[in-house]
Amino acid sequence: MKQWYEILFENYGEGYDNEPFTSGTSAECDFIEKELNYNKTLTILDVGCGTGRHSLELAKRGYKVTGVDLSQAQLKRAREKAAHAKLSLEFLKCDARELKFKNRFDAALMLCEGGFPLMETDEMNFEILKGVTNALKPQAKLIFTTLNGLFPLFNSLNEFYGENGFDGAQYKSKTFDLMTFRDYNITTFKDDDGREHTIKCNERYYVPSEITWLLKSLGYKSIEIFGAKLGAFSREDKLTTADFEMLVVAER
Repeated sequence: MKQWYEILFENYGEGYDNEPFTSGTSAECDFIEKELNYNKTLTILDVGCGTGRHSLELAKRGYKVTGVDLSQAQLKRAREKAAHAKLSLEFLKCDARELKFKNRFDAALMLCEGGFPLMETDEMNFEILKGVTNALKPQAKLIFTTLNGLFPLFNSLNEFYGENGFDGAQYKSKTFDLMTFRDYNITTFKDDDGREHTIKCNERYYVPSEITWLLKSLGYKSIEIFGAKLGAFSREDKLTTADFEMLVVAER
């Protein structure tokens, strides 16, 4: 049986690229470049790369990027865009829970909930973190965003979704479980062929102390957490209860 995230991204490559949150890609890559000290000899792994928006932008800037994703439709779109832009980079169909890379990359990205934290269990989410860590060289850097568990405690998810409506998908939160920090919601969207789907989803929200503990258990020596503003990542943004996402920058 396919999971909700497999159904959502099964035929949603073009629709995804039209979502408003994708417009911040270039500015987000500005932040990533700065974090990498503009060192274009570095190899980058983009986990849950989707249609390749960050991978392609970084490749345009001269970085060697490998993108992995579970969705064949998203990867097809990424490869088409790469061919159109005459960019040479690798896109691989891969389950992020089963990454086979070992000490290969200088940096890894997981942005806009690229796999983590969409999995059905905490153990599966941890497998993604573990696999990404194994793929990194010593002293490498991991940059990712994830859902901020402080946000639903002080804000209405339905109001947030209503005020920040997506063009192709509509979300309605049914229950936020305080025991598991999972939001159970109904998502309605039209795929790239115009067919409408309604799916039951659940997403894991994390509080900063959990992220810190998980990364410490994997051997990261430096862990910094900031507020994540789409298209405006900054170390100046202290994480607050008003941030829907958190931005994590960790070094091995």
